Amino acid sequence: MWRLLIIALFVPIVSWAKSTEMSWLDNRFRVDPTIKQVSFLVHREKASQAVTLVRPDGTKYYAWKHPDNVAWYEENGMDIISIENPMPGPWQAIGKVTPDNKIKILSNLTLNVDSLPKKLYQSESLKFTARLLEDGKPLVLREFLNRIKLNVTFTPYLANEKDLVKEARPLAEVLGTFEDNGEDLDEVAADGIFTVNLPIKIKPGKYWVRIQSRNGVFLRTVEQDVLVYPAPIRATFTQARDDSTKHSMNIDTEAGVIKAGSLAAHIEQFNPKDRKTVTEAQSEKDESKLYFSLPNDYMSGKNSWTGWVYATDKATSRPLQFYLGLHNYGVTEPIDLKAAYEARVKEAAIQRKIEEEKRLEEERATARQHFWVYVIVGNIAIILLIFGGIFGWKKCKLLKEKKAFAPKSEKLTMPPPPKV
Repeated sequence: MWRLLIIALFVPIVSWAKSTEMSWLDNRFRVDPTIKQVSFLVHREKASQAVTLVRPDGTKYYAWKHPDNVAWYEENGMDIISIENPMPGPWQAIGKVTPDNKIKILSNLTLNVDSLPKKLYQSESLKFTARLLEDGKPLVLREFLNRIKLNVTFTPYLANEKDLVKEARPLAEVLGTFEDNGEDLDEVAADGIFTVNLPIKIKPGKYWVRIQSRNGVFLRTVEQDVLVYPAPIRATFTQARDDSTKHSMNIDTEAGVIKAGSLAAHIEQFNPKDRKTVTEAQSEKDESKLYFSLPNDYMSGKNSWTGWVYATDKATSRPLQFYLGLHNYGVTEPIDLKAAYEARVKEAAIQRKIEEEKRLEEERATARQHFWVYVIVGNIAIILLIFGGIFGWKKCKLLKEKKAFAPKSEKLTMPPPPKV
């Protein structure tokens, strides 16, 4: 009896699987009227063109041309197409679809995001989680999860933002990206749970927080409004004056914001040789401040420190974590004032000697230049005098020769007047 019942239950499942397999063999697949969202994973030949998606009424969608309710992610050998409110009926993918991988269909995907606290603090960091579900169950398809990139953006809040033209709307700032890779704060890779270590590195104010796909794999956007308040903690690092004293760290809090006795700090110092020193401290039970010393290696060169402060919000009992950033400070060797003065005097004397030598060399160069000018001008004058003398001598000689060779003139007399 039980065997017959098992067979009766198993046969419809096998028949459904076979019919689905048959419908995929010719790149066709049916979308049920109850499906409100669907994603197609289409494996195609490497270096082939993106497929063309044909709707039941014959309308064609392309990777570069499709309506706003379609998101299209394209890479070498694969297309991921997500559609909101798809038309029921048979769809078809036209292209070089590989027969081995066929087409995978994911229906009714939803993004379940943890709600952020309504009150956030500037410079705090918090673990933020989102879950991707298919028909209400965790999605664990690795090839799909590996390609989802979800950004967390903060946009200054405006009540009438949607009524403004695009150019007048405030710009969104990306503060984090969800990952499902088992690294950082993400616990398990490809389990459908995305995690981000979200740093609130923005100015105080009211914001729209939006979680949306960075690369178009997932179309839907989740949003909520939050308030960002000024940081309730102030950390002050005081550098030691010499090697006989220690550095110090003073952490103060905003009155009435941090729960007394909840302050703790983790500080990391790095010397010029990159050796790390860790110091941790915690406040007393009824204290809202924290003061402690830090080691002083007093190694000359570039030193740095970073750290985190942990506390509890007094009003909500929410754990808080603040990253203090990376800060540099320099250490120099003790200065011998007498030796330094003598060195400066010696350097000044050397510099004066160099400048005097340079001045003398310039004067000598100018004198040489003048000398050669006089020589050239004198030579030109001598040459002109010589040529002038030769020319004058020849001219005089020529005149004398002309005078010597000229015929002598005879004296003429007038005849006497005739007698009457």
